[in-house]
Amino acid sequence: MKIGFIGLGIMGKPMAKNLLRAGYEVIVPDRRAKKNVAEVVACGAQAVESNMAVGRQADVLITMLPNSPDVKEALFGEDGAAKTLRAGAVVLDCSSINPIASREIAAALEKQGVDMLDCPVSGGEPKAVDGTLAFMVGGKQEVFDRCRPILEKMGSSVVLCGDVGAGNVTKLCNQTIVAVNIAALAEALQMGQMCGVEPEKIFEAIRGGLAGSTVMNAKAPMMMDQNFKPGFRIDLHIKDLGNVVDAAKTVDAPIPLTQTVLEMMKVLHHDGDGSCDHSALLKYYQKLTGETLHR
Repeated sequence: MKIGFIGLGIMGKPMAKNLLRAGYEVIVPDRRAKKNVAEVVACGAQAVESNMAVGRQADVLITMLPNSPDVKEALFGEDGAAKTLRAGAVVLDCSSINPIASREIAAALEKQGVDMLDCPVSGGEPKAVDGTLAFMVGGKQEVFDRCRPILEKMGSSVVLCGDVGAGNVTKLCNQTIVAVNIAALAEALQMGQMCGVEPEKIFEAIRGGLAGSTVMNAKAPMMMDQNFKPGFRIDLHIKDLGNVVDAAKTVDAPIPLTQTVLEMMKVLHHDGDGSCDHSALLKYYQKLTGETLHR
């Protein structure tokens, strides 16, 4: 089976590497991120000149791109891979995009006999590297059953959530929970330090209790070390929460916590911190208090 892969960024590069380790033949476009392309080629991938050339060879095409316009451009633009996909091929869009866009893309692909699953991921770069991502999938059961072994080479959790679009609805729920969790963690550690307790002791004491979480384990050490190297950038989380707002409006769902954290992230973006990891929500509190969190 030949797998085309478009989008070799922070997440896509290790995902493609894991497919190669699993023995799949992977084809990538030699267009952008030349260093990343060279890295996956060194691991065994085949580089071709364009997205269309990828589509021409792919039995399954994976896209891992920032937002809806990027996915549409990669598939249907001037160099769109969908133009050369054969009937019977499958597109696995692992991007985190608006569910409405997922349904539009799937409908366009269906007209040419191509199925699609929207299967966004959670876990950030560390889990992309070690192949333990969580996939939230939307699409037909039979297509899911056929493609599940591929997803399982990149993730440890692969769940079909419903029809096309359900994967990205679930991812929006995930991003809301992650964002609010990170903000609450930053708020609590900052307050605890200002009250005279070492943040590392707070973390050690509560991580095994009800407040403990994967988010806390991943982000508390980064906050205490002032390490905001991006695993998932503030700007990408702003994009996701913007999609949450759009989705919530369509069904009149109240999202006051999401709205608040989105505004906090926008402040960080305007302060020049948009490329930082979302653990940099701590900087919002440090700016207000003038106090830097430490171990």
